[in-house]
Amino acid sequence: MKTCIMCGGEGTRLRPLTFDRPKPMIPLLNKPSLVHLVEHLAKEGFNDIVLTLGYLGGGIEAALGDGSMYGVHIEYVHEKEKLGTAGGVKNARELFGDEPFMVVGGDHVMNLGLREFYRFHEKNDALVSIGLIPVDDPRDYGIAELDVNSRINRFFEKPGAGEIFSNLASTGIYVCDPEVLDWIPRRKYDFAKDLFPDIMGKGKNINGYLVRGKWTDIGNPLAYREACRWMLEQMPGTQISGNISIRGAKVTGPIDIGHDVSIGSNSLVVGPVIIGGNTSIGDNVLIGPYTSIGSNCRIADNSRILSSYIFNDVGIGQNTAVSGVTIDNSTRINSSCIIETGTVIGPRVVIEDGVTVNSNVRIWPEVTVKKGTRVSETFINEKFGNGINGS
Repeated sequence: MKTCIMCGGEGTRLRPLTFDRPKPMIPLLNKPSLVHLVEHLAKEGFNDIVLTLGYLGGGIEAALGDGSMYGVHIEYVHEKEKLGTAGGVKNARELFGDEPFMVVGGDHVMNLGLREFYRFHEKNDALVSIGLIPVDDPRDYGIAELDVNSRINRFFEKPGAGEIFSNLASTGIYVCDPEVLDWIPRRKYDFAKDLFPDIMGKGKNINGYLVRGKWTDIGNPLAYREACRWMLEQMPGTQISGNISIRGAKVTGPIDIGHDVSIGSNSLVVGPVIIGGNTSIGDNVLIGPYTSIGSNCRIADNSRILSSYIFNDVGIGQNTAVSGVTIDNSTRINSSCIIETGTVIGPRVVIEDGVTVNSNVRIWPEVTVKKGTRVSETFINEKFGNGINGS
């Protein structure tokens, strides 16, 4: 069974995490989220994969190679210009055969039964089947009106107030007959905005499949944190990969600890927590549940890390509190700082002593926040783009 993974977007809504990498390569439990997706596809029997690449796509190709290490075969198609979701799949047409194929987003995190979805499409008469899932707030999704025969009678992209006729949201996972590629022009063209209205307007069938399980994308910082939390909840138990030095600390699982990790005296680690290799945690440090810490990090004495997602080569100084925060590579937070929930800090940032960063602030790469500052709004570095709207 063949799958197309769409990886062309710039991930602007996730800035500053996407200045150095494409969105599917953002770490999720210390490995790229796209790797989790490929592993799930392989488990479901989708071992023939096409990746459509755009922004910083070379990093994806270098990381996954031919896919053999994950038990799949991967081929790549690079977009020379922005083609939209459907246009990007059309661009890979020569790699699809004459069997139905699945389309998923490169930022999807899930445990859905995709094999059942594919079989449903094979048994029913429609050009496209859309995976649907009930959500509490469907305003950021396409919504569908579904009848008892699994036909979609209405489909509307990103409804506003007074337009929410259903809470069945499109997951952005589709199973398509090869014929659907004939409907897609060779230009920028989207599935939800363009193709689906065209197909339904001409009286052709689109089916909906009610998926069961957990699904999200990592399209914005809140969704990313929720995906991390869900993945941490799935940890089966404690795993220690190599040498660990614990000097009078308390550790309760589930935890996953890499090689050469040290935890200082009177510190407390409460799982689920992941700590990457060659990371040191000082004395009297609290590492709370739902936290991941990357490799080569330094957490100094008397600091508190709660429900946060810290990438590689990060330093956190003494008596600093980090709660519900995402911190990119090679950033240094000095002593006596408070970093409040929802904050996203880009790579290679320096935060000097005594800084407070208020909730939901974003700090762009390679900036220095001066000693004693209170940061209450996004801190832009003009070297980089400044928008956070889009893909």
